[in-house]
Amino acid sequence: MIAIIAEKPSVAREIAAIVGASRKEDGFLQGNNYMVTWALGHLVCPAMPEDYGFTGFVRENLPIIPTDFILKPRQINDGKQYKPDAGALKQLKIIRGVFDGCDKIIVATDAGREGELIFRYIYSYLNCRKPFERLWISSLTDRAIKEGLQNLRPGGEYDNLYQSAKARSEADWLIGINASQALSITAGSGVWSLGRVQTPTLAMICKRYLENKEFVPSTYFQLKVEIEKSGIGFSAISIDKYERKETGLQKLEAVKPVNSLTVRKIEKKDVTEEPPLLYDLTTLQKEANTKHSFSADKTLSIAQKLYEAKLITYPRTSSRYIPTDVFEDIPHLISNLSIHPIFGIYALKMGNMIPSIRSVDDTKITDHHAMIVTENEAKNLSLDEQIIYDMIVGRMLESFSSKSVKKTTRVELIAAGTVFEAKGSSIFQIGWKQVFGPETVAGYNEKEGYYKLPKLEEGEDIPFSSIELLEKQTKPKPLHTEGSLLAAMESCGKDIENEAEREAIKESGIGTPATRAAIIETLFAREYIQREKKSLVPTNKGLVVYLAVKDKKIADVSMTGGWEAALSKIGSGEMNADTFRRGIEVYSAQITSELLDAKVENSNNRISHACPKCKSGKVVFYPKVAKCKDENCGLVIFRTIAGKELSDIQLACLIEKGSTGLIKGFKGKLGKVFDASIVFDNEFKTTFEFPKSSKKRK
Repeated sequence: MIAIIAEKPSVAREIAAIVGASRKEDGFLQGNNYMVTWALGHLVCPAMPEDYGFTGFVRENLPIIPTDFILKPRQINDGKQYKPDAGALKQLKIIRGVFDGCDKIIVATDAGREGELIFRYIYSYLNCRKPFERLWISSLTDRAIKEGLQNLRPGGEYDNLYQSAKARSEADWLIGINASQALSITAGSGVWSLGRVQTPTLAMICKRYLENKEFVPSTYFQLKVEIEKSGIGFSAISIDKYERKETGLQKLEAVKPVNSLTVRKIEKKDVTEEPPLLYDLTTLQKEANTKHSFSADKTLSIAQKLYEAKLITYPRTSSRYIPTDVFEDIPHLISNLSIHPIFGIYALKMGNMIPSIRSVDDTKITDHHAMIVTENEAKNLSLDEQIIYDMIVGRMLESFSSKSVKKTTRVELIAAGTVFEAKGSSIFQIGWKQVFGPETVAGYNEKEGYYKLPKLEEGEDIPFSSIELLEKQTKPKPLHTEGSLLAAMESCGKDIENEAEREAIKESGIGTPATRAAIIETLFAREYIQREKKSLVPTNKGLVVYLAVKDKKIADVSMTGGWEAALSKIGSGEMNADTFRRGIEVYSAQITSELLDAKVENSNNRISHACPKCKSGKVVFYPKVAKCKDENCGLVIFRTIAGKELSDIQLACLIEKGSTGLIKGFKGKLGKVFDASIVFDNEFKTTFEFPKSSKKRK
């Protein structure tokens, strides 16, 4: 009997259909000498500090550095303590039975670092000794699964990948547990969360936010003239910028009577733009955020659905290249797109072209190649799924198209000693830019400042129709969006525009394509950041954390990027995991010491009111609850009641007056909306009080 373990039930069903395991059992499928079961994400994780004998947050216990990590079934927090997840316990029991009843195991968890860790932690926790082989595939099409099963690889080939994943897991535990406890102890109240990648990411958001808000713009002036020749109008801007308005006006008065400009210099050149590389996950997330305002997490979720629907290859990839053997299938995949409603005509044209090989490089493939579509036709997609699928299709067509060439012209014009500049461009060879339509070749590109220019000759005089003095201001760097934040995480905060340079530095970025979306979502969940339209801005809580740690090692983006590069080296066998572990232990001790000596601004300046229950304590407002600081009192007021979140003012009214006043829009258990006041009962527990005119009962 052969056991197969996948990462999700949906993937297990696809594999079971291929191997003929059609009989449904509780937690697995069986048949044709196979048992196919599944994990439910991370079923097994490193244990919490309590399992090592460290209860509560005690300064003397830090840093907590286990000699050997204990593995336990996934735990959940019920609000008071961590306890085993019943669903995880049940599935682990099923997996144990499947493994016990088999002769060997085929590992079919996601083919990547986290997928390897999910299986190995289960395998280790169950103390299993059965031999295992690896199914390593980049898509879930029937063909890919069949070929993968015919070419299973020895499980030992992925020992380095497991060591990298294990090192990452343990490093996150050591840094997250020690740093969070240390800052919480320093703050004196509340629980504060820090993390190896989470905190440097928060630091990038807060630093940009403060730079933006503290930026003092400076005013400058430029001259602008409007010109027309041969029916073509264009503008020219003075090269010099004037700090004083008076200077600009003097220049304007000098140029105005001349009525014309003399063409002093004409520079022409051809600019070649190579087709863009294929999508990796981070690039897809960045562009989906910029073009469609999708969050990184939403884009990943949609891409994962498309992958499981067999429409695209593995999405959690960090590569923007494909290997030579996959390139051989590209003409066939493009021909299949001839029925695509948007790109079909262009896909047909590509049948007569020689595909570009810019995105083909065997040396730049590690775990998975770049995202491309599969041979399966996409049907019945939701609007959001269609958007992401079409982005991948469009980029794939762009990447294998020919280069684009444009002719650019820069003209210098002079009048009364003031030099003006005009830029023009025209497309000579449209190439890959044709994929998304003719609007990409418009004569005027506002971002680059290019106009279509008439034919000009050096030395000729051209009259201008108007001249004006423009008043401009310097601008700060914009607030981070998810797209710009992902780019910053990928390049360790360095502002890199060049695509090749970005690719070169990727390995030292913070986080991985598979984890960056989760890191951003964690910052939202911790209430450290919030959205303002498309921008990411820190909350007051997030700023408090940042101000406490901004000069500490835990907020050092480049250091975190160095750890990420080390993890990659462990995965490739270039670095020993024990060496990394020793470095992380030293680092954990250093950040713990720093944070225990840190100053947490406003830690005792939260809104508070005299406690109506014990009369002696203070009720302090926190993001999710208001509670009395006297632990013997026990007064706790949850902010969210029946779907409504109480504001600070409503909480204050309840504490001071015993009632919030009428609040509209509560939702009952059956979804019915009602209006009521929140009041205390005799035991100072919250309850509803309905308007006297209402027929609703308490």
